[in-house]
Amino acid sequence: MRSKRAAARLRRSVGAALVVAALGSACAGPSGDAGSAPEGRKGPALPAAAQPQAEGASGALAAYVEKVRQRRVARALAAKKWGLDRPPLEAPAPPAVKPKITTRKGFETDGEGLPPVFTTVPTKEKVVFLTIDDGAEKDPELLRMMSDLQIPYSAFLSDYLVKEDYGYFKKMQDAGVALHNHTLNHRYLPGLSYSAQKREICGMQDVIEKRYGKRPPLFRPPYGNYNEDTLRAAATCGVKAVPLWASEAFPDRMEWREWDRDLHPGDIVLTHFRGKGDWKGTMPDMIRRVMKTITAKGYAVAKLEDYV
Repeated sequence: MRSKRAAARLRRSVGAALVVAALGSACAGPSGDAGSAPEGRKGPALPAAAQPQAEGASGALAAYVEKVRQRRVARALAAKKWGLDRPPLEAPAPPAVKPKITTRKGFETDGEGLPPVFTTVPTKEKVVFLTIDDGAEKDPELLRMMSDLQIPYSAFLSDYLVKEDYGYFKKMQDAGVALHNHTLNHRYLPGLSYSAQKREICGMQDVIEKRYGKRPPLFRPPYGNYNEDTLRAAATCGVKAVPLWASEAFPDRMEWREWDRDLHPGDIVLTHFRGKGDWKGTMPDMIRRVMKTITAKGYAVAKLEDYV
């Protein structure tokens, strides 16, 4: 028992010493002496037995700090490459417990136990979530840009467009992007029967599972239109939540749902897979526009699936 207590005390003393060392390094100036002790005074020495352990932990800490530094340098270079005024802000660590999602007031149906419909994720963090719909434009520059800038996003796909090039979206998935359901044929769902809606939603679940290995938990109805049958059908297909959006991004502007025309913590931002045939710009132009807006307002882009 005594030996265990002694070992625990030793670990605590090593940890404390490493924290002190890390803080001292962080405070030091270019010469390394800004945080040093006055002349003739030294910090507490580690026990001899603790020094190898301390050196190993210190090396791991130094490696982590260097990794963070390199990542930030890479983002700064990528921002310059892709025409951004400043690098995207880094999102905080995901919550240990995901927030409880409820249907937004005014978006309810009469049914109970249905997937929640929402435009904003409940969080106090200054994060927003970027989502891209349908799959019409398959611009390889978008994949490169998002990878370089390390911006997370989620794709909501419709098969009538995606089937032109399933491989494009497989590359997206391989880069860490979650692929979700936007129906087979992008129909106006409230105008369809329950069974027809179920075919549209469950059929896309089947396509994504077959092509990409997983039935997605998130579904976005085309045009943001739905009724109780939509939500009941989605639930039978394994859908857990229905994220809509609080703002929409284009290459030349932002459009807003809220009266104050601003971002809020947890807002979902919508855009589309489109190019110059439909827009006044390319998909990279759209990303430049939305990221300049998000960053200038002090927000970071977080991964939707970390919160929902």
